[in-house]
Amino acid sequence: MTPQKKNWILDERLLQSQKLAAIGQLSAGIAHEINNPLAIIRQEAEWLRHLLQKAASLAPGEREELEGGLTQIVQQVDRCTEIIRNLLDFARKREPVIQLVDLNRIIEDMTMLVEKEAKHNNIKIVRDYAEKLPPIYSDAPQLRQVVLNLLTNASHAVVKDGTITITTRPGEDGSVHLMITDTGSGIAPENLGKIFDPFFTTKPEGQGTGLGLSICHGIIQRLGGEITVQSIVGQGTTFTIILPRRPDVESLLK
Repeated sequence: MTPQKKNWILDERLLQSQKLAAIGQLSAGIAHEINNPLAIIRQEAEWLRHLLQKAASLAPGEREELEGGLTQIVQQVDRCTEIIRNLLDFARKREPVIQLVDLNRIIEDMTMLVEKEAKHNNIKIVRDYAEKLPPIYSDAPQLRQVVLNLLTNASHAVVKDGTITITTRPGEDGSVHLMITDTGSGIAPENLGKIFDPFFTTKPEGQGTGLGLSICHGIIQRLGGEITVQSIVGQGTTFTIILPRRPDVESLLK
């Protein structure tokens, strides 16, 4: 790698980190401000539902209409609460707890969580784990979060009747490589550069917050690793993660 290209990569990482930090601070403030009124709305909706159950003078059609409206209120408040939880996860940079981890075991645990639904949609999960993958020093819970998010995204991209391939390989200097490849619809070239941006999503409105991949990007960076994406429209997408044998001090302080 030429010095110019190395400097360009470092500049891009710095810019991304600064952008994520600024949006993280803003997100945390917004989330805290919204949480309280949402809690009150939900509480009042549940109270109205309780009163509705006691009302005897309503016609069956009126009762069903009111119950449907209250159910919608509760569901939408719960969705807003989930978005806020994602915002706080994005804004909160939890300090990694570094320990010796078996990446293959972490991946397999998360794969088993999504496999049942995948089989229901006729999605085949192919495991291609390296037999002698060296253990690394990293944060197991945060790695589980990343792997689960990528597997869930891959499943959603395929929808049904496709394949997700999970590959692990040893790298240089004790590092490990993880590749998750799906046979989904792929990502348009103009969107590839935005895929890790906060709030960017290609999902239909109401089906995604656009924070999952941003959170994954932040976690992998703090663990001293790198996450990249390659995609061809109509053929599928591959996310590649490279994790070091042990994260350096500088990456943990980002």
